[in-house]
Amino acid sequence: MAAALLLGVMLGGYLFSDTRPRSFLALNKCEGRCLQPSEVVGLLASVGIHRFTGLVPSVVKETDKTIVIEHPSPHARIHYVVIPKRDIKNIGELSDSDAEYLVDVFKVMSEIIREKNLVDYQVITNGPGYQSVSYLHFHLMAR
Repeated sequence: MAAALLLGVMLGGYLFSDTRPRSFLALNKCEGRCLQPSEVVGLLASVGIHRFTGLVPSVVKETDKTIVIEHPSPHARIHYVVIPKRDIKNIGELSDSDAEYLVDVFKVMSEIIREKNLVDYQVITNGPGYQSVSYLHFHLMAR
């Protein structure tokens, strides 16, 4: 039993080592509002993107700092989700160390726009109250 607990703690430490603390991981900062469903999905997305990139479906383009996937329920002819490979919950929580990931996100979007000769496109991101996944990501959409 103790070995299983130790193995679980070690595995959890490995899987979540590159994520930023979420409210259930930082119980002393919870203040009555703990882990919303979008935060659970964001945490799982973070682990998946950091640890299991090869299992991410519908990858369109990938660099060491960015991954682009086809949106599972597209709202336009072209609808990609562009995700930095850094656990950033939203724009309001950016730090100086996140800059290189954001630069790469926009560089990758620029490459896709040129490769596909997109003219009529938009790039969208949402704040925490509008995200279904609490993990900074961008939607690149075109008709």
